[in-house]
Amino acid sequence: MRVTRSALRSALLAGIALGLAAPALAKAPAQPWTNRALPPEARAAALVKAMTQDEKLQLVRTWFPPLATGKPGAPTDMIPSAGEMVGIPRLGIPTLRESDASLGVANQVEQRKGDTATALPASLATAATFDPEVAYEGGAMIGAEARAKRFNVLLAGGTNLTRDPWGGRDFEYLGEDPLLSGILVGAHIKGVESNHIVSTIKHYVLNAQETGRMVYDARIGQAALHESDLLAFEIGIEKGRPGSVMCSYNIINGDHGCENHETLTNVLRGDWGYKGFVMSDWGAVHSTEKAANAGLDQDSGAELDDGDWFREKLRAAVAKGTVPQARLDSMVTHILTGVIQSGLYDDPSPQTVQPIDTDAHALVAQKAAEEGIVLLRNAGGVLPLAATAKTIVIIGGHADVGVLSGGGSSQVRSTGGVPIEIPLKGGPAASFSRTTWHNSSPLKAVQALNPSATVTYVDGSDPAAAAAAAKSADIALIFATQWRTEAEDITTLALPDNQDALIEAVAAANPKTAVVLETGGPVLMPWLEKVPAVLAAWYPGQKGGEAIANILFGKVNPSGRLPITFPKAASQAPRPEPVGLDIIAKNDAASNAGSPGGAAQSFPVEYPEGADVGYRWYAKKGETPLFPFGYGLSYTRFAYANLKVTGGATLTVSFDVTNSGKTAGADVPQLYVTPPAGDAQARLAAFQRVTLRPGETRHVTLTAERRTLSTWNETARDWHLAGGRYAVAIGKHAGDATLKGEATLADAKFKP
Repeated sequence: MRVTRSALRSALLAGIALGLAAPALAKAPAQPWTNRALPPEARAAALVKAMTQDEKLQLVRTWFPPLATGKPGAPTDMIPSAGEMVGIPRLGIPTLRESDASLGVANQVEQRKGDTATALPASLATAATFDPEVAYEGGAMIGAEARAKRFNVLLAGGTNLTRDPWGGRDFEYLGEDPLLSGILVGAHIKGVESNHIVSTIKHYVLNAQETGRMVYDARIGQAALHESDLLAFEIGIEKGRPGSVMCSYNIINGDHGCENHETLTNVLRGDWGYKGFVMSDWGAVHSTEKAANAGLDQDSGAELDDGDWFREKLRAAVAKGTVPQARLDSMVTHILTGVIQSGLYDDPSPQTVQPIDTDAHALVAQKAAEEGIVLLRNAGGVLPLAATAKTIVIIGGHADVGVLSGGGSSQVRSTGGVPIEIPLKGGPAASFSRTTWHNSSPLKAVQALNPSATVTYVDGSDPAAAAAAAKSADIALIFATQWRTEAEDITTLALPDNQDALIEAVAAANPKTAVVLETGGPVLMPWLEKVPAVLAAWYPGQKGGEAIANILFGKVNPSGRLPITFPKAASQAPRPEPVGLDIIAKNDAASNAGSPGGAAQSFPVEYPEGADVGYRWYAKKGETPLFPFGYGLSYTRFAYANLKVTGGATLTVSFDVTNSGKTAGADVPQLYVTPPAGDAQARLAAFQRVTLRPGETRHVTLTAERRTLSTWNETARDWHLAGGRYAVAIGKHAGDATLKGEATLADAKFKP
């Protein structure tokens, strides 16, 4: 029998009614923290009252297994992973076992021999779907695998906005727009926590580059910060209700992210009313009193800190009152609130490893990749490939064996094995990152879809040889790659290893050439006009080969939309290269400046674009990018008509979307709104993914997220929606206005 949400709700309400009908028969439990009718924070507070001081101090610091093993006081049951907080069995408080996460249960350098997991595509691919359901399914899948492996805290929920196109971790995040990022990360977190485990949201906040990530000072006005990066976190926390927020390495307007009273206490607790706990990034704690009093609740991966701040030093600080006892109690209350709220306290993770349906989980990863691949160019309808092609040449990117994976703490050793693994020779990422490929061969996937064709592979190291091999083929497929990793930014947007020359040579030899980009962000394309077809496949995960082949052959109609702007030149971006490269290069600790424990001179990073991140910066400067935010082609066509705009207290639009082509497909109509202020830029205010059959029309209604139309008032600590006329556009990407209208909105002020 299918149980509907309304039936479940009715049953729940009936149960509550029965409980209230006879209060005389109900007795308060001897252990009030077990009373599920109480709010999580009330249960947590009751637990804290029952704890000893030693037990409280036990919960505010976690151990980092690679460095903690064998140290006095370290737990003996640690799973090689990100960290462990020892539980308190007498109170039912579970041991917290933490794993790096965003793209799957990580095991970067195989700390756990033979342990593999399902690898999602890059978060940019999930963002490119514009589909909260895909984000939820991916989170639910990796959460299920984490629980089956006995982990109960996933360091997931990467939410940092892409401010620069060269960021080393851009692939881990959800693009440049706060609304898109917030909605999708909220869905992802909700999926993770559906397994009754804790998810983080990270890295709070303005962790926008990897160069000098431990020491750079991100400088931005408070209003601009609230209207951009903080807004992404605010929406993500509202929609996902993560048990934990992870504070960042970097400095924010003068104070480190994990000892920043403004962001941790004034904003997170005060403005937003967040109830869960703040954990540090690994090695991001630099003090006792300042960090604790600013709002940090748990020192995570403490062995990587530059001091042991949250053990004996914290005990001493509480004893002498420089950290009040009430503050320690609130730290522990926040931790336990996150544990209870997620469902982990009442439904502890299993004591033994559980089976995983890896085949079903692989399909979740494949769906995310297929929906997230973006068709950037398709001149002359070169794609989809004809299944009757007699000869197909596949060139470069190790496409004979697999698809590229991004590096760093999010790196997953995927089910099926790692056909290529290249250790790094040096640099801040060398200890925990490898250049690897997932075992999903595009070559084999193409052969499977056209078994009668002759499909050959050329490695692409010699452009002339590749051109000769491609010249007589029915189609040439070039797989171009650019690797990115945590702890290091790329220093050029150009494809590495002479790949531009390779593409030029092959395109000159064969007019039917398609380029498949496996990258962690934008790349320059000096050859674009010479190549009829281009796909942005990102890092497509462990079923990426199959996903790419399905798009190429039209088994799946491409529907991805860019969550990030592709510039024509690096000079178009607010900063044309990572800030601080020169400072890091002069410092003796240059090789460690991007790693926990690394030291370097602090330096400022100014954000003159303020809240005008990404596409809004390009519009403000009158720059035309190579491909705009929200852009993506399809094998069919979509038409918009019959726009109706309603103003007043809220802005609502309705319109028709019609699939006017001959192929079923999905479209993502986007609502952009320009406030009446003279210098205001259009902002994404709503979007919806719509799947339509050929000839089908759907009436779509969108309501603008009013914070995207508002400005932040730092003095009043509220939002101000200015009254006046707002320009409205329904478009296929930023800068497009297929349908245009106006609405008059009433002046309003409202709290977060």
